[in-house]
Amino acid sequence: MSDSQNKLFPVFLKLEDLDVLVVGGGNVGLEKLSALLINSPEARIVLVASEIKEELKAFVLNFPQVVLKERAFSYNDLDEKDLVILATDNSELHADIKKVTKERRILCNVADTPHLCDFYLGSIVQKGDLKIAISTNGKSPTMAKRMREFLDDIIPDNIQELLDNLREIRKSIKGDFQEKIKVLNEITASMIAGKRE
Repeated sequence: MSDSQNKLFPVFLKLEDLDVLVVGGGNVGLEKLSALLINSPEARIVLVASEIKEELKAFVLNFPQVVLKERAFSYNDLDEKDLVILATDNSELHADIKKVTKERRILCNVADTPHLCDFYLGSIVQKGDLKIAISTNGKSPTMAKRMREFLDDIIPDNIQELLDNLREIRKSIKGDFQEKIKVLNEITASMIAGKRE
């Protein structure tokens, strides 16, 4: 395996079953919060910040499960949290919180500081139930954005109909697991081949 290969493990989280803390109420906090809620509208999130911008307050009005706490961060805010996103302009605070999250085995993302991150927020392509996350290993969010635009253009708008049909076909196939996989692989291969022609 090459040293330059992206060794991150992609995973999709059910944020409605996790407790998330976002620290920071400015532009970066809004960016991170909106990424979370656009992709997981039922995510349980507490956002703590000394100052919370009005645009962020307005955004969360559509998400009643999000709790805003306009006050300074306290280490007690980490209690019972599964995931933490740090989005302030205070790198010293970020480093201190990161140490504690590591000790407490809480996954942590530190905005614009890849070496402190346990995970990155990928660039997302979503059409219906199809969701693709793109990562450049923290090296170029701009390239991830371009790849998102490219994939968004080439994935057919009727992909949800295709996914629904495949689910029905999958449920109707008789036989053992290997036979089902073989049939589904043949069907999806012909779909891709048809798209290329």
